[in-house]
Amino acid sequence: MPSNKTRNSLARQWELLKLLPTRTEGKTAKQLAEGLIEAGYEISKRQVERDLLDLQEFFGLECDDDQMPYKWRWSFDRPADLPAITLAEALSLVVVEDTLKPLLPLSVQRALQAKFSQARSQLSMMSKKSSTARWAGKVKTVPTTLPLLPPLISEEILEIIQNALLLDEQIEATYQGMSDKVIELRLHPLAMVTRGSVVYLVATAKEFSDVRLYALHRFKAAMRTFEKLKPLKGFSLDKYIADGALQFGEGGEIELTAILSDELARLLSETPISGDQLLKVKAGQWYLKASVLDSWQLRWWILSHGPGIQVIKPAPLAKEIEKTLKAAVAQYSK
Repeated sequence: MPSNKTRNSLARQWELLKLLPTRTEGKTAKQLAEGLIEAGYEISKRQVERDLLDLQEFFGLECDDDQMPYKWRWSFDRPADLPAITLAEALSLVVVEDTLKPLLPLSVQRALQAKFSQARSQLSMMSKKSSTARWAGKVKTVPTTLPLLPPLISEEILEIIQNALLLDEQIEATYQGMSDKVIELRLHPLAMVTRGSVVYLVATAKEFSDVRLYALHRFKAAMRTFEKLKPLKGFSLDKYIADGALQFGEGGEIELTAILSDELARLLSETPISGDQLLKVKAGQWYLKASVLDSWQLRWWILSHGPGIQVIKPAPLAKEIEKTLKAAVAQYSK
């Protein structure tokens, strides 16, 4: 088995080959050394020159030695498409792997699996020598809410739905919503969205134009129809999300007025709830005024802060929150 020193040298030389241009006038040893240092390797210009001389014999590299400093590049008749990945590419793949997987078709995930494995191996191999290789262990994204385990999704059903979305085709599906009722649907897939641990299909049903959300784990069956879907004129996923569809409400905007605790006021001063948010102190109390979507997500947010917020307006929302809190208190009074 090769030593760590040998493996590091091979990784460095492979990275060096990736830095060499194919069509330009070439790069100097100094430029290549700077590129390697940027990628996390500790190396001198002299070491790069030695590597280039070693690699020239095996890869047919060209050296323009007409003038100083010499410039290196791939020969025009030699392929420069190397199967390896650079340290920067390996780091990028490892950092985004968990985020990318739910957004990619299974067929693409399978094609990328070898790359993900290669990226993890390369970072592991370089971790003792390169600070760049250790970066992935120093950064993480965590949810702001209680993390839930993702529901089980049939891989077969998932692949059928993803392929239909990819090919703009309709599907026949058996779906069970929050109730026990199971329904048969012909769906026109428009998009797929991940919200927390749940993946939703955005689609229209039959010949209707109203857009709805279908949780992928609630599909009992799905079948490819080979029929093209009916395009929905003017549909934009970005606009659909911006209009509040994933907040589970009617999508209308309301002006929220509330009294806040000092702690919540400070939090909102750092991370506002809306672009037009206003915070002011009146009679020793913090008041909030903001334009927000009237949604279930708004209600969950208000309830999550318990006594830290008191809704004043709109009055119907204040009554609804009061009723919910009284029901919660009643549960603990039994």
